[in-house]
Amino acid sequence: MEWNVKKLIVFDLDGTLAESKSALDAEMAELLAGLLAVAKVAVISGGDWPQFEKQLVSNLPKGQRMDNLLLLPTCGTKFFQFEGGWKKLYSEDFTAAEKEKILTSMNRALEVAGFKPEKTWGEIVEDRGSQITFSALGQQAPLAEKEKWDHDFSKRTKIKAILDTYIPEFSVRMGGTTSIDVTKPGIDKAYGIRKLRDILGISIDEMIFIGDAIFPGGNDYPPKEIGVPSICVRDVHETKRAIEAIIACLGK
Repeated sequence: MEWNVKKLIVFDLDGTLAESKSALDAEMAELLAGLLAVAKVAVISGGDWPQFEKQLVSNLPKGQRMDNLLLLPTCGTKFFQFEGGWKKLYSEDFTAAEKEKILTSMNRALEVAGFKPEKTWGEIVEDRGSQITFSALGQQAPLAEKEKWDHDFSKRTKIKAILDTYIPEFSVRMGGTTSIDVTKPGIDKAYGIRKLRDILGISIDEMIFIGDAIFPGGNDYPPKEIGVPSICVRDVHETKRAIEAIIACLGK
C-alpha cells in the first residue's frame, strides 16, 4: 500500500477508534489530532449524531483542523461537515411505512432465531431516522457483557440471515459488538465513501479505510467491496499503531 499518495483516512468508530459507546481515550485523541494535521479524516459509524458528539467531537483537543474532519453517522446515511460549526449535508431517512415493516420484521427474526438474553440495559431497538439498529443487550449495556454475548458473530449471523429473507429490499449489516443495522438499499458505508469521493473530489484509491468488521456481512465490509484499500483491526490498540504508521509516512 502506497501511504504517501493517500489523501483521506476513513475510520469506523466503535471498536476501532473507541470502545463501544465510550469516549476516545487521551492517546487516541492526540493521535487523531496529529492525523488531522497531515490529512483529511472521515468517520463512518452505525451510531447517530449525538453519539459522535459524545464519543468523538467533544474529546478532540481544542484548536484542531476540524475542517479536515468529515462525520458520517448511521453508516453514511447522514453527512456532517464543519463550516464554522457542524452542518448536515444530507440525511436518507425512512418513511413511516418502511420503519414499521423493519421493526415488525426485526421482532419476528429475533423470535425465530431464539436468542433472548437474560438481562438487557435500555432500548433493544433504536430508530435513528435513517437507520434502525438492533442492540441485543440494549443501548446501555456494559462493554464486558456485550463482548461476551457474540464474540464470534455467530448469533448475529443467524439473525441477519433470517432478517434478510423478511426485508430483502433493505440493507442489513452487523456492526459494533452486539448490533445489527438496517438502512435503505444501497445505503451503507460504501454509499458514504462515494459521497466523500464526490464532495471532496478524492478518488477511491486515494483513501484508506480502517475498521474492525471488515468481513462479509460486517458493516465495515462495503468499503472494501468497492475497492477502498482497507485495514482490518482487532481493537483500538491496533488502530493506534496504524495511525502512527500513517502519520509517519504522510508527515514526511
